[in-house]
Amino acid sequence: MDAPIPFNKPYFSGNETRYIEQAVRSGKISGDGQFTRRAHAYFEQEWGFAKALLTTSCTDALEMAALLLDIQLGDEVIVPAFTFVSTANAFVLRGATIVFADSTALNPNLDAGALESLITPRTRAVVPVHYAGIACDMGTVLATAARHGLAVVEDAAHAIDSFYSGQRLGTLGALAAFSFHETKNIIAGEGGLLAINDLQFARRAEIIREKGTTRSAFFRGEATEYNWVDVGSSFLPSELTAAYLWAQIENLAGIQRQRTALWANYYAALAPLGALGVGLPVLPDYATNNGHLFYLVCRSRAERDALIAHLGQLGILAVFHYLALHRSPYYAARHGGRPLPWAEHYTDCLVRLPLFYELSADGQARVIAGVLDFYHRR
Repeated sequence: MDAPIPFNKPYFSGNETRYIEQAVRSGKISGDGQFTRRAHAYFEQEWGFAKALLTTSCTDALEMAALLLDIQLGDEVIVPAFTFVSTANAFVLRGATIVFADSTALNPNLDAGALESLITPRTRAVVPVHYAGIACDMGTVLATAARHGLAVVEDAAHAIDSFYSGQRLGTLGALAAFSFHETKNIIAGEGGLLAINDLQFARRAEIIREKGTTRSAFFRGEATEYNWVDVGSSFLPSELTAAYLWAQIENLAGIQRQRTALWANYYAALAPLGALGVGLPVLPDYATNNGHLFYLVCRSRAERDALIAHLGQLGILAVFHYLALHRSPYYAARHGGRPLPWAEHYTDCLVRLPLFYELSADGQARVIAGVLDFYHRR
């Protein structure tokens, strides 16, 4: 019997353990050591962030963004309903009311055209999520936010090395959050990045990241004392995490070539399913593909569940994705019952196929054959 095909397998370049050993031997394994500094410099110099700060997770980067925006009880924040809970939870923790936006018919991203209708005098921010690394309609999002004086926080958890009209995702909002979770393109096991594009937030971000203290400035010799001056928490990762990440950053180009090639193979082989009404990823003219994940949108929940079961019988792990947050046990009563049909459609019908660096040509061919066989039988 063929070996099982997992949904994901973390990538290992070979230098991760060597760099971790270097960090250990340096005597500095808490945060902000040599590998953290290298990562910060890389993202600032090569990617154009005004300031980059590694965090323990994308969740923590989003929580830092909520603190930096000084979100208060009763403020409203617009978030897509089809997203991971961290996108909303970061602002709920500050007392915000979440106003959920629907997805588009084109793809699971936030419907930027309907954004204006969700804004009230209490709205403070909008948080677009670049689902599957495919850019939201950021031109419309940014223009709408500017008209109403709203902050834009990009949830770029999926969006490493992806672009909107030639601009890197994560450089467009005042703030952006990235993920280096083991399911992402480049990983650290658990890890994240807060990208700061509006420098008014830079100094306070360092303070919040270091438990609300002037610790970073003190160790640079810029402060004479090490004081508690603001709210904050322990958001910085250990140097061991940064060392693992640095080995991944060094291999980003190769990782991306492999992942985007796998994505293209899926698309070419499965494109005929579109004639049956099965949805495939759609790239608007302004967006690029970073090979983060490949999905299909089945015609019903029953079909989606049957496809997952069929692939499972073949030893292939395919999975559904987010459960729309407006229908969650925690937030449904707070949402007020407003239907969000496209978010609900993706919740019920979207299925993700295995996509990871070491997925072999034979393994991918097995996945493709399994999907095509399922639809041939139906």
